[in-house]
Amino acid sequence: MKLGARIFKTGLSITLSLYVAMLLGLNPPMFAALAATFAIQPSIKKSFQTILEQVQANILSAILAIVFVLTFGHHPFVVGVVVIIVIAINIKLKMESIIPLAIVTVIIIMETPTDDFIAFASSRFFLIMVGVFSAFIVNLLFIPPKHETQLYHKISDTTENIIKWIRLLTRYDAKQKMLKKDLSRLKESMVKITSLFLLYKEERNYLRKRQYSKARKVVLFRQMIATSNKALSILKSLNRRENELHHMPDELQSLIRERLDYLTNYHERILLKYVGKVKTHTTEESIQEVCLGKQELTELFIDFYKKKEIDSQEWLHLFPVIAKIVEYSDQLEYLDKLVDSFFKYHKQENKVNIKDRED
Repeated sequence: MKLGARIFKTGLSITLSLYVAMLLGLNPPMFAALAATFAIQPSIKKSFQTILEQVQANILSAILAIVFVLTFGHHPFVVGVVVIIVIAINIKLKMESIIPLAIVTVIIIMETPTDDFIAFASSRFFLIMVGVFSAFIVNLLFIPPKHETQLYHKISDTTENIIKWIRLLTRYDAKQKMLKKDLSRLKESMVKITSLFLLYKEERNYLRKRQYSKARKVVLFRQMIATSNKALSILKSLNRRENELHHMPDELQSLIRERLDYLTNYHERILLKYVGKVKTHTTEESIQEVCLGKQELTELFIDFYKKKEIDSQEWLHLFPVIAKIVEYSDQLEYLDKLVDSFFKYHKQENKVNIKDRED
């Protein structure tokens, strides 16, 4: 079992909020810990973006809770009404991510108020704020997230799985039941990669010399994701058109298999090149091979298409697969150039901060 940075940050923020609440004499301190749990953010920039929203949402929730308790009491129906109003207001203000914390604030304040309700509500509100600011401080000071490492390995692992299935499909060795399950997992994985990329993109660099390197890395990772998505698109097309491909002339089947073998190997080399495991110079032979491969595949496809003994409908169904292979070639060629460009210019700034995973 691996413990990520967010798990440690959550534990630290809860511990800090409990100590601060006890130091200030606010009871019960567990409410501050509860607020800290909801207030923790996955990145420093996200923490800066949400701290103001969290304060605003909690002030609004506290005011509504106090007004409704003083007017209508603290019956369960009243609590439910206030929660509905708070949710509606936060949605209107486009602060959906703050809703759980705002609801917690309402429930904590409206829970069995005492005779001196204003003092009671103020104490509960300050408990919430202790939790919010404890989470904010922990986000700023402790365990900075390693989004670059996570993102690279996630892209690399997902791409590796996609490539394995492409090779199995082109050799008609894939089990459809297992492939169907894995396709769903691969789609979900690409969605998670996109979310992780957004977190990495949001990370701030406080040193000017690193800003340019970070900007180039953002472009690189965006292209890595686009290229992996294109490989996944080929996998889905091959799976959908496996029967049509099986009825194509052997020469065309062999050429498609050879081209995909070359391109997937090329894809793996580029990813390894980024972390320094392959030479960083793109050979002219590689670029020429990609260009000639696109031309050869397209020409052979058109040549067979003109033959009358071949069913034109099968060709039309297979055409998207050919088009995707050509697009995949273009994406790989562009990604390779980006990686070489990254290491070629401003070499002192172009440091890759990716660590090997711990088994």
